[in-house]
Amino acid sequence: MTSPPLPTREHLLQGADMLVIYRDPVVPPKPAAGQPGTRSDFIPTEPELFIALLADGRFLAFNGHVDLGTGIRTALTQIVAEELDVGVERIHMVLGNPFEVPNQGPTIASATIQISATPLRCAAAQARRHLLALAARRLEMPVEQLHVDDGVVHVLENDASRATDDVTRMLRYESLLAGERIALKVDTEVPTKASRDYRVVGRSTPRVDIPAKASGEFIYVHDVRLPGMLHGRVVRAPYVGHDLGTFVGHGLIEADEASVRDLPGFVALVVEGDFVGVVAEREEQAALAAKRLKVRWRPLPELPDLDDLETALRRQPAKHRPLTQQGDVDAALASASTVLERTYVWPYQLHGSIGPSCSVADYRNGHLTLHSGTQNPHSLRADLAMLLSMDESRIEIQRHEAAGCYGRNCADDVGADAALLSSVVGRPVRVQLDRAQEHGWEPKGTAQLMDVRGGADDNGALCAYDFVTRYPSNDAPTLALLLTGARQPSDIPFQMGDRTSVPPYRYPNLRVACDDVAPIVRASWLRGVSALPNCFAHESFIDELAERAGVDPVEYRLRYLEPRPQGLVRAVAERTRWFDRSRSEQEEGWFEGHGFAYGHYVHSKFPGFGAAYAAWAVTLKVHRESGRIRITRIVVGQDAGLMINPAGVRHQVHGNVIQTLSRTLKEQVSFEKGLPISREWGGYSILRFDEVPPIDVLLLDNANGEPLGVGESASLPGAPAIAAALYDATGARFRQPPFTPERVRNILCANECVTTAV
Repeated sequence: MTSPPLPTREHLLQGADMLVIYRDPVVPPKPAAGQPGTRSDFIPTEPELFIALLADGRFLAFNGHVDLGTGIRTALTQIVAEELDVGVERIHMVLGNPFEVPNQGPTIASATIQISATPLRCAAAQARRHLLALAARRLEMPVEQLHVDDGVVHVLENDASRATDDVTRMLRYESLLAGERIALKVDTEVPTKASRDYRVVGRSTPRVDIPAKASGEFIYVHDVRLPGMLHGRVVRAPYVGHDLGTFVGHGLIEADEASVRDLPGFVALVVEGDFVGVVAEREEQAALAAKRLKVRWRPLPELPDLDDLETALRRQPAKHRPLTQQGDVDAALASASTVLERTYVWPYQLHGSIGPSCSVADYRNGHLTLHSGTQNPHSLRADLAMLLSMDESRIEIQRHEAAGCYGRNCADDVGADAALLSSVVGRPVRVQLDRAQEHGWEPKGTAQLMDVRGGADDNGALCAYDFVTRYPSNDAPTLALLLTGARQPSDIPFQMGDRTSVPPYRYPNLRVACDDVAPIVRASWLRGVSALPNCFAHESFIDELAERAGVDPVEYRLRYLEPRPQGLVRAVAERTRWFDRSRSEQEEGWFEGHGFAYGHYVHSKFPGFGAAYAAWAVTLKVHRESGRIRITRIVVGQDAGLMINPAGVRHQVHGNVIQTLSRTLKEQVSFEKGLPISREWGGYSILRFDEVPPIDVLLLDNANGEPLGVGESASLPGAPAIAAALYDATGARFRQPPFTPERVRNILCANECVTTAV
């Protein structure tokens, strides 16, 4: 049966027969320098809703973040249902549309459940508290003698004064609202349930979005169709993937409309600066026009050579930013028995969305509605206001799920493309990027360089650690802003290289710094951000120190970890029988290895705060002659504190593992003369289904703890665990992913040459 339509926002703000929990409109805080966030002067004028109980018994709940396919819609629904004591089927979550939800910033850093769910949880608890008070007055009973079951208030069974007619002792939530409009400001200090009383939170719950997705009824942004809709295609400049330099926005010489004017279905050519787009009646007509359009560009300037990533990263001017220091690192290293100096390099990688980005824009009468798969609806709205010189109050973002990205891909870029084209033709315009545009222009997960100097004393104990990480990135401005000249290219680095930059081990002498670097090519955040490469360096380094100390790498870690991660590491070691491990029978040419690593995702402005804890134990086989790697078993442990939906957490861990395997073993963007050439799947390999090994997930039960973000944490230990297993199998250290067969062969060959020479 079809659900009744949702009430309009006007009705929610003014209508009767309902209860709403809201907050007064707030001026969104400006993001700190070098940090992501919405840069906007727009001040909302209407209250921001968190909870609304309707007369038909439905609850609406509002959160400013979006579901990127990670299941947060289900987890947020559970949180609301738990505090209200109603079934999850009665909760309708509204996510992401800026005029409907609170501005809670971008959906990043695994912070939805850990951070932005808090006011929603409080609002639900406040609604229940108020409804119980109303029921107590209606029933003339103390609140303490009432309880709620699926939105029905009952008098406790042991109440000696109860009436004989049970009907008079039951009240549905919605019956308390007849003729009433109750509007309460959210109180974030309101008491919420103790975890011991949970009946919904902490239990595995089916994803609320899966039935519609499985049946094909779910509407992704690619599925949106509007009456009178046209189709657009963009023709990008030849400086593919670059958004910094004097040439950006100044490369176009001519776009010849005569070359496409007579094509079937042609509607318009739109040219503004280096932005070039065509509009046609049908999608294939727009694609043909984009292909046939004669465009002349100025010659490209010389671009940075990226064939040697380490050299390219070191060449970039940097602002050195000390992060933390304790003890005397230099003196400790001068007296250390073992001193190691190592460099680790992480490659440029793609988000690799299976479906290229798409948006549908409808600009009419000075009002814009954009259907988008954006991760940051409020930020995109501010960008569109700048692009079109509009007031943000006249821009509506309708957020839909897209093809997935886990970071900043081209979703915002294609939204701005569609908006600009629609504003010119005055009709709805759908823009779909092609694969080469998505791969070439998406803000890539940036390359990273980490230099480590550390040592141990005569007893093999840790004595000092000196760490510097270099991370080239800015805020990857929305492309149309740069191409049209509405915004100038920015060489101001983002301060995002410091995630998990402090190692988790107790080094008595410690110095950590970040070299903030402007982007070399267009780059932004990708799952794990800088924490994933930084963890790779930390864990690979301590593995070498453990070897020099002659101590098992897990035992060595346990000596220097705090109690909570110690518990996780021990649990994973026990699950894998790490200390009793044995090698399987050797196949001809294949060598088996075991590796272990631990990671704690610490994010946001330094020093930041921690999400979930994770550890990996990996068993693999490597063929020394071909360089091929087969992962045969993975055990992943995670401590996420209170798990709202354990099934959802398990799904997230699986997704982390698969993507991390792909990034560690296969993924890297290749460049030629400074331009990315990985513009189709043949030039950018990802993990295949038949390469996914058995994944054993161990979730620690910590129901009394606070919920910790799980979206990225489990990815951190993957690369160092695989590198450690490769060392165990081959005796060679691997310090630069991806570990492709070619790289494995080269490292093994170099290692054999060194061994022979010695």
